[in-house]
Amino acid sequence: MSQQAHIHHPPLKGGELAMGTLALSLAVFMNVLDSSIANVSIPAISGNLGVSPQQGTWVITSFAVANAISVPLTGWLTMQFGQVRLFMTSVLLFVLSSWLCGMAPNIETLIVARIIQGAVAGPMIPLSQSLLLASYPPAKSSMALALWGMTTLVAPIVGPLLGGWISDNYSWPWIFYINVPVGLFTAWATWSIYHKRESAVRKIPVDKIGLALLVIWVGALQLMLDKGKELDWFNSGEIVLLTVIAVVGLVYFIIWENGQDHPVVDLSLFKGRNFASGVLAISVAYGLFFGSLVIMPLWLQTQLGYTATEAGKVMAPVGIFAILLSPVIGKLLPKLDARWVATTAFLGFALVFFLRARFNTEVDTYNLMVPTLIQGAAMSMFFIPLTSIILSGQRPEKIPAASGLSNFVRIMCGGMGASIMTTLWDNRSTLHHARLTESTGYASSQFVLQADNLHRAGIGEQAAYGMIDRTVSVQASTMAATDIFWMAAWMFLGLIFFVWMTKPKRSGAPVDAGGAH
Repeated sequence: MSQQAHIHHPPLKGGELAMGTLALSLAVFMNVLDSSIANVSIPAISGNLGVSPQQGTWVITSFAVANAISVPLTGWLTMQFGQVRLFMTSVLLFVLSSWLCGMAPNIETLIVARIIQGAVAGPMIPLSQSLLLASYPPAKSSMALALWGMTTLVAPIVGPLLGGWISDNYSWPWIFYINVPVGLFTAWATWSIYHKRESAVRKIPVDKIGLALLVIWVGALQLMLDKGKELDWFNSGEIVLLTVIAVVGLVYFIIWENGQDHPVVDLSLFKGRNFASGVLAISVAYGLFFGSLVIMPLWLQTQLGYTATEAGKVMAPVGIFAILLSPVIGKLLPKLDARWVATTAFLGFALVFFLRARFNTEVDTYNLMVPTLIQGAAMSMFFIPLTSIILSGQRPEKIPAASGLSNFVRIMCGGMGASIMTTLWDNRSTLHHARLTESTGYASSQFVLQADNLHRAGIGEQAAYGMIDRTVSVQASTMAATDIFWMAAWMFLGLIFFVWMTKPKRSGAPVDAGGAH
């Protein structure tokens, strides 16, 4: 590493600091929002463009695959172009691709625009984190992470609500057009504040093989996760092939990157105890959290008859405590051991899932809301301490690479969590349905009584059986969901072990991105 590898910039002050924080947070918000906003708009998009909802889901898949590939490249791209230039380029291309998404006349054009949007969005999240950390004095780095974490937490919750509202009241292109004014403001504000704070650039050779392997294994893994449920997982030759490509690609990628002087992804970061244990804890926890974010609304809508907006409202309170407590945690963290804060978060998550494991089909809004509120409080204590542990003791020039790699693993685990949980939910539902139907039939007095009551109410035999089967399905589905919540609760308790595997540097300054070592 050359001596000029890191240029020292003093922290920002006053209005510039406020403006910089707002601009960087908006970039993160817009980016995370875009990965979730399209989910609820798929029916509108596919209907409007005349394709099946299955083809419509490629709007989500294409963004996710391109995004997953570009996030870990952030460290390498930063060295080539500089943090500020790379961030500005990402934001402006994101605005352009968002506009192209809205203008798309057919599904093919929309998917191409979403691929571009996902790819250019990759560096925005890690770079916003490292630029923000460099804007604050080291002692205030927890506060910077708190403000950054708040936007990361709120956007996935606002996304579906906003997406549904825009699709219902306007037309779907507007879910993409809203990025244009936000993106242009972010670009203007960032450039006016940060253009004098460019990081040093080093021209390094392009690791073409590493890049190709990354594209192959991440692309295969993401496609497998997105299409697995639709194609019935390993009963499909396509999914088996994608899995083999992903596993073999990953093995070759690790071997190749470890032997390179200038790797595309700096895997040597995993040799650090704080980085490895911290990334494992935050990623598995995020997978469990994200999986439950997918299952809860699905269960409410498909089994309990909630509308999309009602389900969104039940999930929305998760943001309340997350927003209120994040700045408080940011202020207190320098005085506390980050591991204790993270442990409290995991205990909070475990409590949330133990409460949800007691849900039944009669659950009321109050009992649905309580765990959601507690989850918000746990979330505020989750991102900030774990991010500060992961980046603790990293050299300033390593921060973009460490942030990019940890965000990449976390995002991949989020996708895996959603896929694994929805599949588990289906399998457990089938199992419970089979078990419950074993105890129906004329051998069961309860079944006979229920069927007789329905007959007396003037319902025909087939219709009565249909109604009973529907009741059994709802019960089976609910039992399956509570099984998953139970499992998640125990896993959160288990993750506390990895938090205590770390040894963060003195908590007075968890992260020094200002180069004041």
